[in-house]
Amino acid sequence: MISRRTLLASFALSPLLRAQQQTSSPPASAQPPSAPQTPGTQPPSPQQSDKVFTGGVNVVSVFATVRDKKGQIEKDLKQDDFTIDEDGRPQTIRYFAKESNLPLTLGLLIDTSGSMRRLIETERSASFKFLDQVLREDKDVAFLIHFDYEVELLQDLTPSRKLLQTALSQLSASNGPQLQQRGQGSGGGGGGRQHGGTTLYDSILLASNELMKKQTGRKAIILLTDGDDNGSKSTMTEAISAAQRADTQCYAIRFADESSNQNRFGGFSGPGMGRRNGGGRPPMQQSRGDGKKVLERIAQETGGGYFEGGKKESLDDLYRQIQEELRNQYSLGYTPDKDTGPGYRALRVLAKNKNLVVQSRDGYYAEK
Repeated sequence: MISRRTLLASFALSPLLRAQQQTSSPPASAQPPSAPQTPGTQPPSPQQSDKVFTGGVNVVSVFATVRDKKGQIEKDLKQDDFTIDEDGRPQTIRYFAKESNLPLTLGLLIDTSGSMRRLIETERSASFKFLDQVLREDKDVAFLIHFDYEVELLQDLTPSRKLLQTALSQLSASNGPQLQQRGQGSGGGGGGRQHGGTTLYDSILLASNELMKKQTGRKAIILLTDGDDNGSKSTMTEAISAAQRADTQCYAIRFADESSNQNRFGGFSGPGMGRRNGGGRPPMQQSRGDGKKVLERIAQETGGGYFEGGKKESLDDLYRQIQEELRNQYSLGYTPDKDTGPGYRALRVLAKNKNLVVQSRDGYYAEK
């Protein structure tokens, strides 16, 4: 088990993660997703990435979920029902399929900071059920990370429900470090608050860069958190960018113990949330953004979904909704009409039926 007590400025964690991967159950053999075939097209070879098809033709693939105005998932759409724009230019959809059985790489990122103390057992039991229902041991792999003032990989990629359940049993709430641990606690008197920091953004960045980026096919991270971040070295923008570069969707469940917030500093919202504009790091106790807005933005920009926990819907109910989404996605692929070099490309996937809402990632990074 890897523990990262203090994240280094360079995030030089690859050797540690590789050591963990050698001692954990090896992930199932990762294969690129099958290219949705239409007459006259060739499928990709097993050695090619999910963005490059036979003949060196670059193909951008996008996974999409479609809902009607009542929020019900639309399961029977066809290729002609969609349009795709890249940087505002219409693109021709070349590949299309309904992806209900494509192998899935899944990451559970669970908040165990002090503010979640009273919710740990609920998080654990609901996650047990979710993994038991969604994970197909002959096709899918998953990993488990918990985060509080540190980011810790409890279980590396594995198809084994048993190993994942064992890892879930290790979840416990953090009391937090002393405030002086990261040089922010001068004058704290050694007592201080028990909120040692919550490293939500760092957990997304590490999961994306060190685990998801190496996988192919459908990839999704599920965030179970109140959305507060008051300890990360990375920003929200950097975390989102890492997920986008790893072609990973983030599904965010905001699950909060409101009573734990009564003695905490409030957050802030509005343009630029998640970034620090010079002047050093804010105090560790202070939230770096409104939890709901933070999670909504992460989900929207990575093509995942946002879900609000509370009295109306249990965590079990929310996990069932995510399971339904993951098993009812459309896969669309296109060849960009222009090669404008490396950089970010804005995507917009729409349904021609204006009564339908498409949920997909907002863009991707062209590497070459």
